[in-house]
Amino acid sequence: MRILFVHQNFPGQYVHIVQRLARMGDHQMVALGINALDSSRPLPESLQFFRYPLERGNTEGIHPLVMETETKIIRAEGCARAAEQLKAKGFTPDLICAHPGWGEALFLKAIWPDSPLLCYQEFFYNAHGFDSNFDPEFDRDWTWREQARLNMKNAYLHLTLEQADWNVSPTHFQASSFPEHWQRRISVIHDGVDTRRAAPLANPEPLTLPDGTVLEKGQQIVTFVNRRLEPYRGCHTFLRAIPDLQRQSPNARIVIVGETKGVSYGAVCPDGEWKDQFLAEIEGQYDASRVHFTGTLPYEQFLPLLQLSACHVYLTYPFVMSWSLLEAMACGCAVVGSDTAPVREVIRHGSNGLLVDFFSPADLASAVAELLRDRERAEAFGVEARRTVVRSYDLNVCVQRQLALMDLVASSSINA
Repeated sequence: MRILFVHQNFPGQYVHIVQRLARMGDHQMVALGINALDSSRPLPESLQFFRYPLERGNTEGIHPLVMETETKIIRAEGCARAAEQLKAKGFTPDLICAHPGWGEALFLKAIWPDSPLLCYQEFFYNAHGFDSNFDPEFDRDWTWREQARLNMKNAYLHLTLEQADWNVSPTHFQASSFPEHWQRRISVIHDGVDTRRAAPLANPEPLTLPDGTVLEKGQQIVTFVNRRLEPYRGCHTFLRAIPDLQRQSPNARIVIVGETKGVSYGAVCPDGEWKDQFLAEIEGQYDASRVHFTGTLPYEQFLPLLQLSACHVYLTYPFVMSWSLLEAMACGCAVVGSDTAPVREVIRHGSNGLLVDFFSPADLASAVAELLRDRERAEAFGVEARRTVVRSYDLNVCVQRQLALMDLVASSSINA
């Protein structure tokens, strides 16, 4: 089969799929992306990758409600030009797998109208019940303009959904964010976690943090991970919980992984960085020598950290689910998560972890301290957490399901 992959940051979610297809050996794979390949993530030599340039920026003075749509169109235009060049060289895909989140999939069916299009759909923005206006501390004044902003944010997705032959989403919650009439054309399959690599170790080696602190098995290590520290991922609740947690568990080592500048999803901090704002609130109330900000860690250090963790905390608005949650569970961590979707899909309170009110630093501190004290219960949660991931999110299981779906879409054998 001839397969075209399209992802701004290729390989993105397709990394394991292309590796599996390459091992099968009977597929021609071509990929399009904007950014250069990450040399730390080697790809099969048989895969052909082409970068496409953007030939312009946003129009000066454009109406703010259509700026994001124009950005998507500019990217789609660059991708379409690259696709047109591939077509001129004789390449016609039997299947197009595209992540439409940056607009690139908009015009692909205009180049290859007969090639089935399978889109990876992460999220559809809604005014209620999801991330928008979830956190009263950062609520916008909800006016017609805010509704219009969300409508326009989704405009390109409507166009993509109209063209896609089928769609896939990683969680049931994320699939449920899309309009109901499209949900029947979305299969729910997670990207998968390598549970052989992300696995507990009976005797993990000590790990030295960037600040020189040495972590060892048996310490009360509490881990918290954000791509970038921001309220969308609960950094305000976690940081505000630190004084209470240290009072209950003074020997805890709190390790916070992630960039401390900028945001990935939500609004930028109006005054400096979110980390500094929330640390200023608790200044003088906590022992900073036992709180460690590591920045982004390479995977070769990230997994050993999880393997040492006595308790892992994962908080999120009702939004997309981070891989780090499943990786922590696969490593046998005792997890305290926010009682929000999609966390509820994987954490069953009192069975494979604990769920707490997203907005309650006191509840979070008490739950973490409880697991630091009751190691028998924490270890039982860790065992069951890993069992959950192995059963439902193991990489081999998920990739096989993804490949089966690709075959169905390519052969036009799937219908709503």
